Amino acid sequence: MMLDRIQIDPRVCGGKATIRGLRITVDFVLKLLGDGYTAADIAREYPELQVEDVYQAAKYGAWLASERISAAS
Repeated sequence: MMLDRIQIDPRVCGGKATIRGLRITVDFVLKLLGDGYTAADIAREYPELQVEDVYQAAKYGAWLASERISAAS
């Protein structure tokens, strides 16, 4: 899976995943999606973002949610 728009840099937003190094975090974009905003709505409200940025944020969130956590024995 190509996630070339998602960046994690400890010097930006405390190391949270951001979109293209901007100070817009993936979790913020996902919260907007959860509140009912469409990718087009988000790109319109935040012109530094592109629709593909929003889609990649969603893909990244889905990838994180699919991780399996195993309990220590």
